Amino acid sequence: MLQPVIMAGGSGSRLWPLSRQLNPKQFLALVSPEVTMLQATIQRLQGLDAAAPRLICNEEHRFLAAEQLRQLGMEEADILLESVGRNTAPAIALAALHSIAEGEDPVLLVLAADHLIRDTQAFHTSVRTAMPLARDGKLVTFGIVPTSPETGYGYIEQGKALAEGGFAVARFVEKPDAQTATGYIEQGNYFWNSGMFMFRASVYLAELEKFRPDILAACRKAHAGCQRDMHFIRMDRDAFAACPDDSIDYALMEKTDLAAMVPLDGGWSDIGSWSALWEVSDKDADGNVLKGDVLARACQNNHIHADSRLVAAVGVQDLVIVETRDAVLVAHRDQVQDVKKVVEQIRNDGRHEHINHREVYRPWGVYDSIDNGHRYQVKRITVKPGARLSTQMHHHRAEHWIVVSGTARVCIGDETVLLTENQSTYIPVGQVHSLENPGRIPLELIEVQSGSYLGEDDIVRFDDRYGRC
Repeated sequence: MLQPVIMAGGSGSRLWPLSRQLNPKQFLALVSPEVTMLQATIQRLQGLDAAAPRLICNEEHRFLAAEQLRQLGMEEADILLESVGRNTAPAIALAALHSIAEGEDPVLLVLAADHLIRDTQAFHTSVRTAMPLARDGKLVTFGIVPTSPETGYGYIEQGKALAEGGFAVARFVEKPDAQTATGYIEQGNYFWNSGMFMFRASVYLAELEKFRPDILAACRKAHAGCQRDMHFIRMDRDAFAACPDDSIDYALMEKTDLAAMVPLDGGWSDIGSWSALWEVSDKDADGNVLKGDVLARACQNNHIHADSRLVAAVGVQDLVIVETRDAVLVAHRDQVQDVKKVVEQIRNDGRHEHINHREVYRPWGVYDSIDNGHRYQVKRITVKPGARLSTQMHHHRAEHWIVVSGTARVCIGDETVLLTENQSTYIPVGQVHSLENPGRIPLELIEVQSGSYLGEDDIVRFDDRYGRC
């Protein structure tokens, strides 16, 4: 059986301000307006003889991942949760251990959630070529047929042809300089390292035991203490936090003699920067990628994204302009690799624009922080039909709720009331309360907070159907 494993961790800081710590690029609709990168990765599996995909993601992204699976009708798919990021080698070990614990030894197809592959049929062909290699005990990686001397990717040197198809791996090469990359392209036997793999779960664990027993021991301990919470699989937090941080390339693929490579020529990109996204996006006659409410005059080869307001550009070239409700990025396309340095500065300055958007998604719906000032904050809250916020209280703030549309069931202390459009209620500081949407349409309300401290960590939860604490 082919078991897809989709790695949905990572922060995607190079695509700030769209990508944020709590809403990274794999959960964004970057290439197609209809589906996110994660959803596109899952849909790409259609047509393969494969089990339902198994996701690995950070604990703080679990509800975002679950909602995107729900939209695809895959509510029951397992989601393995990492309490902290420990890179790809431990993440894949958790997936392999989980399969073995269920009494199976499947061939794992390990994919990244944030890659673009335009030619699905080419992808399927490469996967089918890799299957007999993986079944025979090879650790297969997919080498992307290069289209340019790219310096942002590692390379794989092709070795001898294998009887089952594909090739042995002669060696893995670090990201080269431009001259070296040009030489690789001219030689014709070097491929981009895609970070996608296929192998039996038991073979991966055996090789990890050989080369990085410390990683495997920590992952075994973390998985031994795992607990199921609905379709979430929670690893032992302390055990996994003690696991070494290493990639599958460094930990295993560069050391094993079982490495094999199958070429893939399918319009692949890791969408690792704004310039990469510009390259794969549809453009107008002047080479501009325009998304949202954008007016561009005498402009060429720009990527301009407007999230919440009109963005007008006149006479500019080769720029990336990205507007969101709380931040604006302007960068030259040749300098976008340094966007991550902006994110680092935001973090070091104690700001919050790298963490989340103004709109914040929760398992029950979404809220938008529409205004704030000294001792007050205003939010627009949307609660999904049938959803319920936790029973909670706040030490430092009072709240006033005004229903805009829908019906709200509000519990304040021992009292429960139903509120409809244009009705309101008040929750004093320290009062235990909860909010539920008992109706069949979304509940929209305005929340006005007032008090000495308005941070999201001023929440004491007493009961939560989503398992938050």
